[in-house]
Amino acid sequence: MIEVHKILCPGLLESAYEECLCRELETRNISFERQLLLPLEYKGKPLDCGYRLDLLVSNTIVVELKAVSLIEPIHEAQLPTYMKLGG
Repeated sequence: MIEVHKILCPGLLESAYEECLCRELETRNISFERQLLLPLEYKGKPLDCGYRLDLLVSNTIVVELKAVSLIEPIHEAQLPTYMKLGG
């Protein structure tokens, strides 16, 4: 990610950074899954809420991309919640 940030600098949309990061991972032969559907279940019923992990790298590392000037508490809460739902 640092390589991508050094080349592109700040100010682009999250989707642009995601595209370039995926290219970087491919170049380095690092396995990843992109926009992985994260199912949500409520009281035993599966819901289609559209939650997705930005990237799952090597089936181990969750990458949640943000293109913001400040990380807000809601951003910090997002990843642990995703981990709990995907658990």
